[in-house]
Amino acid sequence: MGSGTGAVRHSAQNGRVREVVTGARRIVVKVGSSSLTTAAGGIDQQRVDALVDVLGKLATDGREVVLVSSGAIAAGLAPLNLPKRPRDLATQQAAASVGQGLLIGRYAAGFARHGRTVGQVLLTVDDVTRRAHYRNAYRTLRKLLDLGALPIVNENDTVATEEIRFGDNDRLAALVAALVHADLLVLLSDVDALYTGDPADPASRRLEVVRDESDLEAVAIGKAGRAGVGTGGMVTKVEAARIATGFGIPVVLTAAPLAGPALEGAEIGTLFEAAARRPTARLFWLAHATAPRGRLHLDPGAVAAVVVRRKSLLPAGITSVDGSFAAGDPVDLVAADSGVPIARGLVNYDAVELPALLGRTTADLAAALGPEYEREVVHRDDLVLL
Repeated sequence: MGSGTGAVRHSAQNGRVREVVTGARRIVVKVGSSSLTTAAGGIDQQRVDALVDVLGKLATDGREVVLVSSGAIAAGLAPLNLPKRPRDLATQQAAASVGQGLLIGRYAAGFARHGRTVGQVLLTVDDVTRRAHYRNAYRTLRKLLDLGALPIVNENDTVATEEIRFGDNDRLAALVAALVHADLLVLLSDVDALYTGDPADPASRRLEVVRDESDLEAVAIGKAGRAGVGTGGMVTKVEAARIATGFGIPVVLTAAPLAGPALEGAEIGTLFEAAARRPTARLFWLAHATAPRGRLHLDPGAVAAVVVRRKSLLPAGITSVDGSFAAGDPVDLVAADSGVPIARGLVNYDAVELPALLGRTTADLAAALGPEYEREVVHRDDLVLL
């Protein structure tokens, strides 16, 4: 199901209030390009002001707010006389460099009306996939909140390469929500909820609550965003919801014009309920915020040891190695017979070292090469099942 109809089917409110929303003290809100800009590509001041007024009220009421905002490329189109979103990377980056300044300027002026200072935080995928960068991003966001500022996060499109198409910031928003230990993630789109089919089809049914994966079985999720300035679709929003709820953060998905009532707890849009148990930050980072640098192919015995018995990975169970990685890098553990990744872990050896170790026991390796080769390839404490 795409978010590309542009239609908002306003759902009737029943008077009940979502306590997970009204009780949230730290909230991450993500808004997409299509909710901020005109069809021609410029910033829609009325839309920006409407969103700022909603979030400014939250901040004034003592809630901590982090805004993840797309729109830099879209905002730069009209000033550069570009009729539509460019296809080539260099022009996209040029548009972003113009548009980001305009976008943050509008936000700064808008939030100043509410007595709030904003802080711009531009991230690349590297900033949330490398552990040291990830911790640094956390410290910056945490300090801004401690100082009473409202962080505004966007992907650094002026230097990004493939990352420039990073799910229209949906996944980034989920990772930021986990990074700051948010109580709630709100995904604002141009569709008011998750539907079982095309929201323009009267036969499609709105999902009020998604409790687990079984609630998504009847949902047809497409990839296309609205023609024009956006890049994301409903598929990226559902995946972002999976990431956030897996970390114990509830998610509300609705349309940008309904942000006010949604954040007041009205039962509009779709609520994705949080998982009961929150994983450790380290394992969450490993599962969702890392990009694997290589692949280790495992025989059936090693797969069973890792998945069923939750053991460390030893050299004897590895059949082959792909990729170029160094000790400490994340790698995917793949079932050799199916090619399906079953786990991700931090490897203890460089890629060039491993081929000579495959199929050999740690005792043999220690006797032949020294005690330092008795260590696991991936220790179970540095491993998460996928």
